[in-house]
Amino acid sequence: MATTSASIDLPVPAEQVWRLIGGFGSLPDWLPYIPASDLAEGGRVRRLTSKGGDVIVERLETFDERARTYTYSFVQSPFPVTGYRSTLAVREAPGHPGCRVEWSGSFTPVGATTDDEAIALFHGIYADGLAALQQALGT
Repeated sequence: MATTSASIDLPVPAEQVWRLIGGFGSLPDWLPYIPASDLAEGGRVRRLTSKGGDVIVERLETFDERARTYTYSFVQSPFPVTGYRSTLAVREAPGHPGCRVEWSGSFTPVGATTDDEAIALFHGIYADGLAALQQALGT
């Protein structure tokens, strides 16, 4: 199983960041390469459409409002992996008013995809996503 993660420190209170990204259907609010998110099954499944038209279906596995974190898995995706689980978390930054946002995932590459290729793919998605979050917040 392969893993990767990315994080960003933001000069914004954790609660403000969580209000933007904490909803399971909120990706289009801050992630420009996901312009559509449709919720199903009482908000526990999201159907994402990428700018390129790819469809990704994800299931919410855990959600903790107090800890500002949620974990989800792939139900359907165009990515060459199985067993995908990812966590998005917003953490308080002790000693200053900002926060740290962490996005991590674990997965098993399939087919001709190597661990390193899959890690690079998802690390890029997470890092680009966090950069988009920073832009959406205007910081």
